[in-house]
Amino acid sequence: MPAVLFVCTANRFRSPIAAAAFQKKLRDAGIEGWQVGSAGAWTDPGLPPARDAVQAARQLGVSLDGHASCLVNAALLSGYDLILVMEMGHKEALESEFPAVHNRVFVLSEVVDGMLYDIPDPALSEESSLQEIANEVCNLVRKGFRSICSQADRLSRARNSTKPA
Repeated sequence: MPAVLFVCTANRFRSPIAAAAFQKKLRDAGIEGWQVGSAGAWTDPGLPPARDAVQAARQLGVSLDGHASCLVNAALLSGYDLILVMEMGHKEALESEFPAVHNRVFVLSEVVDGMLYDIPDPALSEESSLQEIANEVCNLVRKGFRSICSQADRLSRARNSTKPA
């Protein structure tokens, strides 16, 4: 079954919300067996989601219960078919540090809208409110659900066809 990983900077706001929204869409569609996770490109492992993320997610109908930050590493990335990042800088960093994931890393906006643009980091954004950023993340996941599923399924099939029997 396909596996999708959402990645942001600290894994305390954008990527956990995206993963929770995607899991909810899978449940609502009756799709089972998919692996969905989130991680941070530059984080300390084991941190809870930001308080603002929990509140924003709740207002959007998703839960971050049980989430703890997770740092991206080669072993983690090897378990995912599709890796969706929030910013072009995340994509560049992952592809540079982990060349094996080059054809599996995409900016979320790229898969959903066919355009490359960053989803602002709430810790750095002066233009967007936390709720606006959470809304953007959830809306992209909801709007792009079929595209994300299709891309993950295609990559999963490709990876499984190249694995030795």
